[in-house]
Amino acid sequence: MTSVMWFRRDLRLEDNTALKHAFEESDQLILLFHVNPEQFLEDGATNQVSFFNSVKILEASIKEQGGKLHILFGDIEDCFQELKETFPEWSDVFINRDEKGYGLQRDKKMAQFFKEHDINAHGFFDHHIHYATEIKTKSDTLYKVFTPYFRQWKEKRKPDPVTVDFQKDKLVSSSEFNDHHERFYKFFNEQVKINSQSKVEELEQGNKAAHQKLDDFIEEKLSEYKEARDYPLKDGTSRMSHHLRAGEISARTVYSKIKAAPDSKGKETFIQELAWRDFYNMVYYAYPDQKEKEVDENFSRVEWDNNEENFEKWKEGRTGFPIVDAAMRQLKQKGWMHNRLRMITASFLTKDLLIDWRWGEKYFQTHLVDYDPCSNIGGWQWAASTGTDGVPYFRIFNPTTQSERFDKKGDFIRLYVPELKTIDTKKIHEPSTLTKEEQKKYGITIGEDYPEPIVNHKRSRELAIQAYEASKKKVQGEQD
Repeated sequence: MTSVMWFRRDLRLEDNTALKHAFEESDQLILLFHVNPEQFLEDGATNQVSFFNSVKILEASIKEQGGKLHILFGDIEDCFQELKETFPEWSDVFINRDEKGYGLQRDKKMAQFFKEHDINAHGFFDHHIHYATEIKTKSDTLYKVFTPYFRQWKEKRKPDPVTVDFQKDKLVSSSEFNDHHERFYKFFNEQVKINSQSKVEELEQGNKAAHQKLDDFIEEKLSEYKEARDYPLKDGTSRMSHHLRAGEISARTVYSKIKAAPDSKGKETFIQELAWRDFYNMVYYAYPDQKEKEVDENFSRVEWDNNEENFEKWKEGRTGFPIVDAAMRQLKQKGWMHNRLRMITASFLTKDLLIDWRWGEKYFQTHLVDYDPCSNIGGWQWAASTGTDGVPYFRIFNPTTQSERFDKKGDFIRLYVPELKTIDTKKIHEPSTLTKEEQKKYGITIGEDYPEPIVNHKRSRELAIQAYEASKKKVQGEQD
């Protein structure tokens, strides 16, 4: 039979469930990637450019193996209709399924197309270690709290990586779709030009880079991960997120390599982070509207201030809170932000500035190279106290004390907020307290060279708690 292997968020030739079955069960196989330009919300978004670059690397890998990646570009039904007309003998399609979001809706739509055209669709769960509905409570419901979920997750048998027998003699290498290939690369190059910064160029991408990075992390950093991961200046994290996001390496492979490493607290902590990834996938499956709607209805009536001027200052790293500003500038320059800083900046936006968490989530979507909707939305709802198992609404990070704790000497701040680089450690976390004499000593004028704090943290904390309690009271009143 003639089959299609339709790549999506699984841009690798190893440990790929759908690809394994596609080779085993097909006589002829078309390797395919489809791009719908209408899917992408904003031109030049960093995560889009990095993802397309991963497609480019996959294409090169297939070419090295003696095959060809066929690229379709445009309306999805029109593209697959053209494919069927070009290959009327095409009878089967192999995919790694999406469980939520745009991918799920696309798959539902295409399931009908395949049925109408007598094409057998073979779907597999591949993006996570455990799929969304695999781990349930004793009452057969999905978990809402991570800790009991994790207890079950740990006990569940983990799937082994699968072996793909890449058989180039089965591949269809017709040049029928060169026009689509050219249209895709024209679109890709336009996106690169719009995203003029070098964020994506600095990334090491592809399956080989992912394995090398993982091996280096295990050898050099894993044992210290539990402590080191909280300090933004330390390169203590795995930096595997963008590889997992594009499927350049599978979560199964990552887990199996980590599991084989010597025991340590760092190893235990990293495995827990892999479980959080599965947990947030389950949450998105359970709450498909969570990108726009609060999971915890008690806080669905928060009256956000939504000051646009303050939002712009937050985006630009001009809030007057050095650790927040350094983090936001890191995001803009590098397309990445340390996880501790993601929590600090999200808490600051939602609790100090009382700006809607959806604004921040969408901004991160545009700028993160590793944007994953499950983890990003889950993280923002956690920080905003609107999600399942979110941080309590009255727990509000103090950006100054967080800075003093996790950037003790202020070196991360100096790296991304160079106007503060002359200030000594005792003062750099709160430069607004500098006297005029001290400002003269350090050669900086607060309010000109670096802004005064745009809010008073203590007062903002009080207002945030009031806003959340008012929402809770209002919702409960509506339910009575």
